[in-house]
Amino acid sequence: MPDDALPYLTIRQVADRLRRRELSPVELTEAILDRIDRLDGQLNAFITVMRNEALEQARQAEQALGAGNDLGPLHGVPISLKDLYQTAGVKTTGGSKILADWVPTADATVTRRLREAGAIVVGKNNLHEFAYGATNENPHYGSARNPWDRERITGGSSGGSGAAVAAGLGYASMGSDTGGSIRCPAALCGVVGIKPTYGRVSRAGVLPLSWSLDHCGPLTRTVEDAALILNAISGQDPTDPASADRPVPDFTAGLDGKADGLRVGVIREYFGENVQPEVASAVRAAIADLERLGAQVEEVSVPEDAYALGTWNAIGCSEATTIHEPWLNSRRDEYGPDVLERLLQGQHVTATQYLKGQRARRVLIDRVSMLFGRIDLLASPSVSIVAPTMPESRGVAARSQLLGFTRLFNILGLPTISVPCGSSPSGLPIGLELAGRPFDEQSVLRAAYAYEQQAGWHTRRPFL
Repeated sequence: MPDDALPYLTIRQVADRLRRRELSPVELTEAILDRIDRLDGQLNAFITVMRNEALEQARQAEQALGAGNDLGPLHGVPISLKDLYQTAGVKTTGGSKILADWVPTADATVTRRLREAGAIVVGKNNLHEFAYGATNENPHYGSARNPWDRERITGGSSGGSGAAVAAGLGYASMGSDTGGSIRCPAALCGVVGIKPTYGRVSRAGVLPLSWSLDHCGPLTRTVEDAALILNAISGQDPTDPASADRPVPDFTAGLDGKADGLRVGVIREYFGENVQPEVASAVRAAIADLERLGAQVEEVSVPEDAYALGTWNAIGCSEATTIHEPWLNSRRDEYGPDVLERLLQGQHVTATQYLKGQRARRVLIDRVSMLFGRIDLLASPSVSIVAPTMPESRGVAARSQLLGFTRLFNILGLPTISVPCGSSPSGLPIGLELAGRPFDEQSVLRAAYAYEQQAGWHTRRPFL
């Protein structure tokens, strides 16, 4: 197999090659680290590269696999983490100046579970400062750049993760999602990103932005890869108060390439005039493909979505400001200007507004729960525009378009995926968003996989 194909294998393909002894974990990790050394100067996807630690993990994986101690499909596979996941002995900056030198003494729960599954952590990915933004322009570490066009944004806040996976700098990356921060970069970078149900994956040891809106999930090249990561990281964790005591299924079990019996509701409000024509066309075509694969499709309306932005702001802004209050009092000058502005705005959210936001959230949950009485999935564009240039992304309109179709599902806590579904005339990726009932990741993954396998957009690669 040509060397340039190696970084774009799926996790399953890599795992098969490792077990056939066609490739060793050390050789694979060295190849990925060398690729990071060669390309990351153009992309700025990493804040910290863990070369020595990764090679030591790879040597341990090689010995274990050689002795027949197989931990599963992630064993020996290089991945990365958004730099707000704690890593024992390795700095975790949160993309900030405030935590530039912070070295945790313990792993986040997700970090630990990935290591226990044999994954090799090659580094920590760039992000919007403290995960509070949609562009991944970072005044402290520089902006992550989109592999499809390095003058354009990756989306945020997990932008370094999206860029790393799209560029073949690892086989998966863990992101976080408070208003769309996994799905936005997944869509703009042409990869898969899933936000699981609130409570499905522990957030312990992950720098918080909003206690009731934060979700942890992977960005990967394929839907099956996302399911494999979810298998490893899901499950109750007593150190996360929001962690749900729910059984963890094998998320790969239902990936049969079919959409038979799935009922898909297309959100009418998410195809308005603010959606770029090429985005609307690609997503409509993807939904038609799902129908040809056996899904039943109907248009549905969620007029209450008009309140989603105000609801998110009332909850998210106030929770973020409360989390950052000690640093706002003692280290205010060390924040970047855009994040500082948002945090200061949160100081003006009153208790009454916060409680009204929570009441509005209940209305939204009840309304969408009624829809799920007759449908299994909600479908829409992931993002209403293709990746803007960095100057374009600084406008208020562009920022609102980046997260306009994602934040609702953080308010609702529903499992939601972005899967590549096309490209603009200039070759920029477009994403299809699918959301399901609480703890029904299987239906979300099944539909996304069926579409992905027949459409083949996941096989496209940026020119690097």
